[in-house]
Amino acid sequence: MSKQLILIICTTALITSLVSVGIFHLFYHENELKVIQEWRAQKVNNTQLDRLLRSDRLHSRLMSTSPTDFIEAADLSTPAVVFIESISDSNKDNFSLPNRALSTGSGVIVSNDGYIVTNNHVIENAKKIQVLLNDNREFEANLIGTDPNTDLALLKIESVGLPFLMFGNSDSARIGEWVLAVGNPFRLQSTVTAGIISAKARNINILNSQQYRIESFIQTDAAVNPGNSGGALVNTAGELVGINTAIMTYSGSYEGYSFSIPSNLVRKVIADLKEFGVVQRGLLGVTIENVDDVKAKQFGLDRVTGVYISNTTKSGAADEAGLHSDDIILEVNGRKVASVSELQEIIGIFRPGIEVTLTYWRDGAVQTAKAVLKNQINSTELIATRKDPILVQLGFELRDLSEKENKEFNQTGVRVLSIYQNSKIFKTNMAPNYIITSVNNKKIKSVDELIAIINSSNDKITLDGFYEKYKGKYPYSFYKD
Repeated sequence: MSKQLILIICTTALITSLVSVGIFHLFYHENELKVIQEWRAQKVNNTQLDRLLRSDRLHSRLMSTSPTDFIEAADLSTPAVVFIESISDSNKDNFSLPNRALSTGSGVIVSNDGYIVTNNHVIENAKKIQVLLNDNREFEANLIGTDPNTDLALLKIESVGLPFLMFGNSDSARIGEWVLAVGNPFRLQSTVTAGIISAKARNINILNSQQYRIESFIQTDAAVNPGNSGGALVNTAGELVGINTAIMTYSGSYEGYSFSIPSNLVRKVIADLKEFGVVQRGLLGVTIENVDDVKAKQFGLDRVTGVYISNTTKSGAADEAGLHSDDIILEVNGRKVASVSELQEIIGIFRPGIEVTLTYWRDGAVQTAKAVLKNQINSTELIATRKDPILVQLGFELRDLSEKENKEFNQTGVRVLSIYQNSKIFKTNMAPNYIITSVNNKKIKSVDELIAIINSSNDKITLDGFYEKYKGKYPYSFYKD
């Protein structure tokens, strides 16, 4: 065989091979792209998907591909995010006339009949709350309730057929997941920014003044600025996964980190405010600390995890379940707990009377116990606040004492839950948690009796009562009109 013939044969074979590889690569590449598109649309069947995911290269492409189009999520979320303007009175000193103080922020419509969730700090001390919808309709909002412990508030406007956001599951949100922040920064209505979840269960100590505070924020790098407070953090499906609340900044504006209240906690708080007017907070009755490397070695843990109990409340939920100081809580209902903020978030979604399973570390071994959560007064009762028109007019929120409190104090009465800024009651210097036992020298057993006496009085009203933490009686007087 001649050298020329051999050369022709080799060249032909090489060309044929290259063409075959090219055709295969083109076919495979096109098929791969098609499968990716089908996978994104969730139309590929399980058998086909399993077969195709055996390819490491395809799996890598599927998992590393990030969304580049947030149009659908933005379309779903922007109509449900509102601009909020709250007006309050402020005085520079005791001799000046009241000045109008204006606060602005955002809110999220969570039902088609006009319930709106926002931050408590957006509407705190407001005399009037105005809501501007995405379609430029304007409403005056009623305040349903607030929870300073989570920095949440629930508003209501009188309208129907409104666009609203569905709640997503914030527990399933993952670090690295794409999210959108929707709000009104710097009065720029319906602004959308994108980022990823960069951390969860983050505590930044902005609610230190609150006794039962819960700080377990979703951290994101989506741009958030003044005016975004109370706005929506949504996933790529357009579901609400958080309420934007705070930024970490040295300049006063966005510097890369923002923080949102998880939607599962938001959903529980606003459900309580809607039904009871006050949050029904389940408590373990423990003083807790994060576990560090020193504590982990001290108590024989193989890694740094869990939450250390330094003290328990007598007859509290943990105490009655058999837990005590030096125990380390590892799980709640099978969910691992790695920090104080995470434990607070998990327990915060439960009401008093709910039983939870605690997995804990004691004496070198894992143990479990059932604990029935208690409320702030160490009972399992659900207690509602009263907001009758006369009480709103005077400026305080009340509830009946529980049977347990009546026995403990050996008398009947009502408890003051909150006091409105600059109200008649506020000007008496009364403080929350004051217990009213009589009105105009008439003993009372309930809020109804207190209201009846006030309504029948035309002149000066005197409230007598006491504080749990202070000795003696404390009378307060004011004029009804």
